[in-house]
Amino acid sequence: MNKVLKRVGEILKVAVGCALFGLGFNLFLVPNGLNAGGISGLAMILVHILKTGTVGGITLIMNLPLFALGGLKIGKKFFWGSLVGMALSSVFLDLFALLPIPNTEPLIAALYGGVVCGIGLGMVFTSGVSTGGSDIIVRLLKLRYQNVPIGTISIIFDLCVVVLTGLVFWDIALSLYSGVAIFITGQVIDAVVYRFDYSKVALIITKQYELIAQSISDKLERGATYLHGEGTYSREQTKVVLTAVKKQQLAELKALVVEIDPDAFIIVQEAHQVLGDGFSRYSKDSL
Repeated sequence: MNKVLKRVGEILKVAVGCALFGLGFNLFLVPNGLNAGGISGLAMILVHILKTGTVGGITLIMNLPLFALGGLKIGKKFFWGSLVGMALSSVFLDLFALLPIPNTEPLIAALYGGVVCGIGLGMVFTSGVSTGGSDIIVRLLKLRYQNVPIGTISIIFDLCVVVLTGLVFWDIALSLYSGVAIFITGQVIDAVVYRFDYSKVALIITKQYELIAQSISDKLERGATYLHGEGTYSREQTKVVLTAVKKQQLAELKALVVEIDPDAFIIVQEAHQVLGDGFSRYSKDSL
């Protein structure tokens, strides 16, 4: 039952992400001739050149050849999940094309379109899938360049589409605005994928280290490690409690420590991508 609920939650997350991408693309980018890059951006160029078809339909056709490679290199979950993502993004691209278009300046459209599209794509990426097309290429490049943030890879890849946008629409200003939209999109993708994945690490200096470490285990269900310390003034040997907790557990941790030892010294700092029991697990396919 839990697996079913988890799977439903993942599908809903992908659906919301695809909807946000379609919304940002149609409300802000398309009306101003701006390009979000990738396959959907190329589709927009083809629609302009051919004077026929829809962005969603051409995106669907261009996506198909990339799925075999994505499924082969990344796995079946990515393949089927990206298939769902591709279908949903294509539907939302065409569906939201029917919405009334707001009258916005190109720069404002680039900023808001980049933010909305970036949030949507970030949600899709964190679900372990993609919307197909260039997203599959970006995920494959991420396997090769693991130290490069996925949003940065997306920015670099989509710069080629920006150049094509400038050539097709023959407007340098729009090409530059498209570059702004792509940069914002990539930065927001990184923010959604990486910067919200923070935990807290606490160093606790106290004479009640054994009781506090046990309470952390019992009440917070988190592990703790003893670090050997020595006071510079007293030269007294002591043990420092090191523990990592989720952000929402920080207040409970501080209350727990102060209740046991009001004089305890607590140092809290950010911890990015904590790996291990109770947190994330490392995978070669991780973003």
